[in-house]
Amino acid sequence: MNYRTTKLDTLKRSVTGLTIIELVVVISISGFLITIVGAFALDYWGNTVSSSNHQASLVSRLNASDYLNSAIDQATGLINQNNIPDTNTGNADPLNSSGTYWLVLNAVPGLIHKGASGTITPVLYYNRASVDTSKHIIMNGAIPYEDNIMLYLDGSTNQLLARTLANTYAVGNRALTTCPAAIASSTCPADTVVAESVTSVSMRYFSRSGNNIDYTSIIDTNTGQFIGPNFPSVKIVEFTLNIAQSSFMHNAKAATNSTIIRVALRN
Repeated sequence: MNYRTTKLDTLKRSVTGLTIIELVVVISISGFLITIVGAFALDYWGNTVSSSNHQASLVSRLNASDYLNSAIDQATGLINQNNIPDTNTGNADPLNSSGTYWLVLNAVPGLIHKGASGTITPVLYYNRASVDTSKHIIMNGAIPYEDNIMLYLDGSTNQLLARTLANTYAVGNRALTTCPAAIASSTCPADTVVAESVTSVSMRYFSRSGNNIDYTSIIDTNTGQFIGPNFPSVKIVEFTLNIAQSSFMHNAKAATNSTIIRVALRN
């Protein structure tokens, strides 16, 4: 009889399982361990994403440096406005009713911020000699034909882009006029992406001897208009690109960097 009772008690204890206190302890320990593992995993993934953001930012800065050094080095001069009409003008000159000429720029040092989504912000314009497929300069008598290049910030894509306006009078011109990506085609390819995730561009201009060029530095006392040195006097251009590579993870840091690119015009 005693044997059967002992055996029954043992069976009851095995069926009963954990007590409430024991269950609470198990859940607490499990939750603590899961929190530690989860925090470690999120921190690891966040650092990985942050590292990836910095790498993407570095690539963008290097690409921008390569493009601007090559492009500005080939420029025949900086200009205030395009002289080749553009049917897709990003920011048109309000004083020109045709709507095919970009907003007039002057050599005024300063910070140019990216605009809101849907806006285009001009940064710099310059001329480049038109060349044929054999890379020979196409001459117009004693002077070369020239294409226009328009650098601008796109508020929708956060990109620094370059629009090419090819000179149609230059027979055999290898350059093609480019268009916004949304309407690009084989005859009008997309504008060149110079840099990604650009928030602003700081501009400075210098003469060949290294003096600062600022159109607003001199004012006509009779008219009150600026008459300081302008783009024809600029021989060195300095860009400071401010780039912010955002992260898709809330705990990963965005990569915020700046890079200074100084380029001398060849002429």
